[in-house]
Amino acid sequence: MDRRFSVDGIELAAHLARPTQIHPTAQPGLVIAHGFPAEAGGGINSTRSFPELADRVATEAGWAALAFSSRGVAESEGDFSLGGWQRDLAGAVSHLRESVPCDGVWIVGFGTGGALAIAAAAADPSINGVCAVGVPADFQDWAQSPRKLLVLAREMGVIRNDDYPESFDDWSAELLSVTAANAAEQLAPRNLMLIHGSDDEVVPVFDARAVADAHGEADLRVIAGAGHHLRHDPRAIAVLVGWLDRQRNALLGAD
Repeated sequence: MDRRFSVDGIELAAHLARPTQIHPTAQPGLVIAHGFPAEAGGGINSTRSFPELADRVATEAGWAALAFSSRGVAESEGDFSLGGWQRDLAGAVSHLRESVPCDGVWIVGFGTGGALAIAAAAADPSINGVCAVGVPADFQDWAQSPRKLLVLAREMGVIRNDDYPESFDDWSAELLSVTAANAAEQLAPRNLMLIHGSDDEVVPVFDARAVADAHGEADLRVIAGAGHHLRHDPRAIAVLVGWLDRQRNALLGAD
């Protein structure tokens, strides 16, 4: 991560990858939202690999791409909350727009980041489209056991302050504030790509089908034999890059 931006007074780490040549009139921009860490330090969900993905998107597909770490993650300040992560994503979109003259902005999100991406786009009609990878339809599992999640968040290192949260009730209430299935309905008819592993052990493929059904016109791609962590599955990334190519071509065609 080589830059920082601020949300709620919290400094977040980010990496901006620029294409070799910025398109003069129709430059697409992409924000990459990571998921909740699978183990302390990030593990297979580590944000360390997302700048590499941003660089690939810029080099191979001609996009300006911003990867960032939400509050509490890696080099970013603060402590995890679902509402905080939602505001961080909105802040990342604003930061990309301030940094690069983009004529269209898309979001790709992984796991929790996928659900937040759909919700962010539903709330911001200027977002052109979303690709959600391994997305949960909602956070009911977390909401049913918020104290268990709080312990897990401390173990994963995304809550570092012993006195956080100031209000547990407010913190836990945010877990019901994001429902990807409901947000997908609001996102329509803007573009939604869903990529999911057929053998996802964390988020059942049923969740992706529920989100797709709510949207009505989503492109759902199920990767045979794949699990939850699709960031490192070349088949999933190939689907993502193909989707980005189509979005870019559509933007250039519109221009």
